[in-house]
Amino acid sequence: MIEWMLRISLILFGLSTAITFIRIIIGPTFSDRVIAMNVVGVNLISAIAIVSLIFKTTAFYDVILVLGILAFISTISFSRFLERGAIIEHKRDI
Repeated sequence: MIEWMLRISLILFGLSTAITFIRIIIGPTFSDRVIAMNVVGVNLISAIAIVSLIFKTTAFYDVILVLGILAFISTISFSRFLERGAIIEHKRDI
């Protein structure tokens, strides 16, 4: 019973990710695209966790951690770009 629920939830996360990719392509503003990319990251983390439960292994936990860190850093950098127009500011004393 749990196997079927995990497989159905994996299919639903895949469907959600596909719909979110459509939002990334047609998103009217840059902010919508950034939020959609964050949603794709969360969906991928959830899907990998479900695959880890299906295979009954802990080998994918490192992948989940790295993907979570990358999604967080990319969201922060895009947000900073939206706020200031530059991600890394160089101060030059001339």
